[in-house]
Amino acid sequence: MAYDAESQLNLDQYHSLVDLIEKTCQQYGNNIAYACLGKNTTFKEIESASRHFAAYLQNHTDLTAGDSIAIQLPNITQFVIAAYGAMRAGLVIVNTNPLYTERELIHQFNDSGTKALVVLSDLLPTLNNVVSNTGISLVISTHALDLISPQPQIDTPFNKIEFNQMLLEGEQSTFTAVYPKQTDLAALQYTGGTTGLSKGAMLSHRNMLANSAQVKSRIASTMTPGKDVFVAPLPIYHIYAFMVNLVLYFESGSCSVLIPNPRDIPGLIKTMSSYPFTGFAGLNTLFVGLCHQPDFQALDFSRLTITISGGTALTSAAANIWQKTTGCMISEGYGLSETSPVVSLNAPGYQQLGTIGKPVLETQVKILDINDNEVPLGEAGELAVKGPQVMQGYWNKPQETANVMTEDGYFKTGDIAVATPDGFHKIVDRKKDMIIVSGFNVYPNEVEDVLSQHELILECAVVGVSDDKSGEAVKAVIVLKEPTSDDAATKQLISDYCRSQLTAYKIPRLIEFTEQLPKSTVGKILRRELRK
Repeated sequence: MAYDAESQLNLDQYHSLVDLIEKTCQQYGNNIAYACLGKNTTFKEIESASRHFAAYLQNHTDLTAGDSIAIQLPNITQFVIAAYGAMRAGLVIVNTNPLYTERELIHQFNDSGTKALVVLSDLLPTLNNVVSNTGISLVISTHALDLISPQPQIDTPFNKIEFNQMLLEGEQSTFTAVYPKQTDLAALQYTGGTTGLSKGAMLSHRNMLANSAQVKSRIASTMTPGKDVFVAPLPIYHIYAFMVNLVLYFESGSCSVLIPNPRDIPGLIKTMSSYPFTGFAGLNTLFVGLCHQPDFQALDFSRLTITISGGTALTSAAANIWQKTTGCMISEGYGLSETSPVVSLNAPGYQQLGTIGKPVLETQVKILDINDNEVPLGEAGELAVKGPQVMQGYWNKPQETANVMTEDGYFKTGDIAVATPDGFHKIVDRKKDMIIVSGFNVYPNEVEDVLSQHELILECAVVGVSDDKSGEAVKAVIVLKEPTSDDAATKQLISDYCRSQLTAYKIPRLIEFTEQLPKSTVGKILRRELRK
């Protein structure tokens, strides 16, 4: 079969992600599993460290199977150890952006019922007001360099243990194996909410096992088990990179090269020069940024067999310069947190630029009108998905779950798509007002919720506008309670306020004042009018 290596999925190979982790570590033992900051860690070492992590949780905390633990780390090996260790102790992972502000953290930790947190030591000062306002009873802190050379960490007013000390105590404790079922919850992956507050997509072990198998089938021709080296610059706290690097390529015995700071382009290129890389995942801005660097152009691309793009629409300019520079054509895919995440992906060698490829194995797709009826072939409508990778629902939000599901069990993505006669799909618009800034999702409701709490603001609306560098930028249109005598100073004041409440990529880059916002006859703000 040309487009997929298999005609059906085999989901009976592993009982859970824990089973996958343990069997893979045993099979590939002395192979390098992860490389980060110059240190290589074998599968055997990952197995023992994650077992010690789990043993500590089981013997020295009040956490029990089913409890939530948040991981707030960049792409470092400690993330992997914590994630695998947490699952081996039967816990549910709450992937958390290291850039989140106090407000964002308090909501996510309280909503998810997080009881423990693994965090980068640099971020400890941010937690002084967070821990006391949540149910977190234990903070596990680590410096990026701890596995190479332990670093000093600051004292905190809350209960904290350092990562290395935890592993040491866990090594001296008894580990009790936990065997989750495929239907058990593995992770809560937070996404935007219609109220401005994020909600947790419930992803089971089966959801993630299925999606890994689905993607593996689609790109199998490019994979060599036990030999691949995949460069991982995209954040593994996003489900996209989590699935690719912590499940898919891990299970195939590959080495994932973790990049803690992809914005350091010279550092990324230097790291890539040290490894015979066979795979890469990125976004437009990263593809273009790298290809304009002479040192990147000089790298050896002879082993590069797969480049994946997802998270934002791939531009033809980025695709062309990447292929010209590396000789490798990008395979664009599409997915969401709610679908673990991959729905469709261009098969290597069969790519159609400008499309998101064909749905992966055992994934059914419909294009629906506003009444949830299928539209004729070639007409635009909302993309709806059914398959084993679709989430169990939104955590503690049955109504939100019901709102996105059709009567026959399809998840409505909120994206507008068109199907081609040969089975490919194109995303043509978004039904949602979501803004994508350099691959990061920004939900206008959240930014508006923050802005509306500012004492100078009467009402506001947030939209996305085109940006050459980041794809889209956040624009805020604001009605002030009182006219300002100094627009520039007021805009700076509002920007500074946003910086204290929102992650950097969510902060409005453009602020515009107006006397009134465009509204419908029922008073609803017409965001589309503000994009013109």
